[in-house]
Amino acid sequence: MDAKAVIRLQFLSEKHLKTLLDGLAPETDASNTRRAKVALSKEGRFLVLDVAAKDTAALRATLNAYLRWIDSTVKVLEVIESPS
Repeated sequence: MDAKAVIRLQFLSEKHLKTLLDGLAPETDASNTRRAKVALSKEGRFLVLDVAAKDTAALRATLNAYLRWIDSTVKVLEVIESPS
């Protein structure tokens, strides 16, 4: 793999972090391909997204997909927990 990125996202809520990890775990297992491999882990209150890809196009596409999923999940969690 020629292209690599590690992104650390800090969460204030341990519950949000755990929910996100649990929700993305099946996708992480399924999305490892010949062009890109993804690992998600937790370091304290940080979500660590580790992506290794064959080329920069695969890296960009994988990062964009995961960052969109993370953003969408966080927005849903915020809506669920906000007072109506």
